[in-house]
Amino acid sequence: MLRITDITYSVEGRPLFEGASATIPAGHKVGLVGRNGSGKTTLFRLIRGELALEGGEISLPARSRIGGVAQEVPSSSTSLLQTVLEADTERTALLAEAETARDAHRIADIQHRLADIDAWSAEGRASAILKGLGFDAEAQLRPCSDFSGGWRMRVALAGVLFAQPDLLLLDEPTNYLDLEGALWLESYLAKYPHTVLIISHDRGLLNRAVQGILHLDSRKLTYWNGPYDQFARQMAERRAVLQAEAKKQEARRAHLQSFVDRFKAKASKAVQAQSRVKMLEKMETITPPEEARKQVFTFPEPEELSPPIINLDAAAVGYDGPPVLRKLNLRIDQDDRIALLGRNGEGKSTLSKLLAGKLAASEGKMTKSSKLRIGYFAQHQVDELHIDETPLQHVMRVRPAEGQPRMRARLAGFGLMAEQAETAVGRLSGGQKARLSLLLATIDAPHLLILDEPTNHLDMESREALVEALTQYSGAVILVSHDMHLLGLVADRLWLVKGGAVAPFTEDLDEYRRQLLAGDETPKEKTAPEKPKKASRDEIAALRSEVRKCEDRMDKLNQMRDRLATKLADQGLYEAARAGELETWQKKYAEVMEGLDRAEALWLKAEARLEEAGG
Repeated sequence: MLRITDITYSVEGRPLFEGASATIPAGHKVGLVGRNGSGKTTLFRLIRGELALEGGEISLPARSRIGGVAQEVPSSSTSLLQTVLEADTERTALLAEAETARDAHRIADIQHRLADIDAWSAEGRASAILKGLGFDAEAQLRPCSDFSGGWRMRVALAGVLFAQPDLLLLDEPTNYLDLEGALWLESYLAKYPHTVLIISHDRGLLNRAVQGILHLDSRKLTYWNGPYDQFARQMAERRAVLQAEAKKQEARRAHLQSFVDRFKAKASKAVQAQSRVKMLEKMETITPPEEARKQVFTFPEPEELSPPIINLDAAAVGYDGPPVLRKLNLRIDQDDRIALLGRNGEGKSTLSKLLAGKLAASEGKMTKSSKLRIGYFAQHQVDELHIDETPLQHVMRVRPAEGQPRMRARLAGFGLMAEQAETAVGRLSGGQKARLSLLLATIDAPHLLILDEPTNHLDMESREALVEALTQYSGAVILVSHDMHLLGLVADRLWLVKGGAVAPFTEDLDEYRRQLLAGDETPKEKTAPEKPKKASRDEIAALRSEVRKCEDRMDKLNQMRDRLATKLADQGLYEAARAGELETWQKKYAEVMEGLDRAEALWLKAEARLEEAGG
């Protein structure tokens, strides 16, 4: 169990935590969320003991091991598999000692301990983790020096997962994973035997792999049961309740103040006026949780071109050797929203580069509209920005004749306001750099926008803003992303890149996810469902009764939710002395919301059965 008790910590005089407390139950997987700059990564450093608390305490059970991915694995001649195996330092030390030990009792102790930690199956476990993160059997035997920094980050992640620390701290782990790796990690973490704390803006990960959300806001920590969507819904409800209570309180305050202003000078009303002054002084202000600042992306609108804007006829593409992709017969229109699916190394980035004009077709024919403009964003472009120049200077480089007001307006349209516009890129956050790269990719109002992992380093609000901007954008979009939430909301066509070919994927994203986790990319043949037998009058009556029971249950749960929401609006609950009472009410609220979710699911099933029965 991780206990955080009344911690206080400041950075350069700015408080990040003031009397913050939370308890994470042993074995729970918890998402740590909060605005950029609120102190999430600092909390990880405090837990690891890298920073000294100004007040309070962070405690774990004795001899607990804490693990996390601090940096990429160094380039070396050691193979990936051996690098991961060496991450379990106890196993490595025991095996080394077993080679030199001479005392029979010590040899027996070593062998017993090796058996206890399942040392003999270690190679298979390490190999399975590397495979899940995108390394095939051949790649696992290659030296780390053969791989780039992003791939070595995956090896570092594999190492810490293999070591299985008692508390696993992961900071944006999906930023250097593709969709397949991200889905594998979700599944792995759900079965991880110890406690996990994850900083992430990946909505899918926070919905499917965690049991609770730890919210860092206003220098305090609040633990919420359930996945991210449930947390977001509860926060919205709490904000609405508190806003209503604040409005009532303001009206009450105005009424009391009006009485005081009218009668404070009259002797006959002096006592009543003084009484109301005291009431005003005692009245604690109700402050609703502040809503997240609205993030924006403003893509310039291209003119409309005649379809198709790109046509591929028996095209092939590759690098210096044999083609990576062959016999490409593809058409793209300006209103297309296409997601590229496929395992790592199958050619998604190669296809993106072909469409972007960064690779030429080695065979066949590729026809483009004569006026076609293409915008291309790949994650590596963030690292190619000039770190000693400001965003304003970057825009000047591509728009030298444009006036400063116009350039600043462009930057503001991507959430880079006056202060960020004149800050050196090297001092900007990862999200701000990504915004600048997206601005530069779209500055020419492209008819086709190709985005390769655009959400890395973007916070939750920025990801939602990107979804909104892409939905309204009038050009074509090609998406490669591990963010299934983004793909599900933006893409209306799916292309599967596999075995050197590209073909439409006729199922949906949920089915693709299921196939990946099952290790099966081949869609199953669907047999025609048997025609259901006609239900009897008694069966229909029973189904209608079940629907009514479900509706009654939902009504009762909704009433309980409303009563609890009103209770949680009581500002007195948030005083330190009543922290235990607050936790009890929050737990009850979470239980009611979980019950409501289950009741709704049962009601939908009952309705579906009734409809199938013809009732």
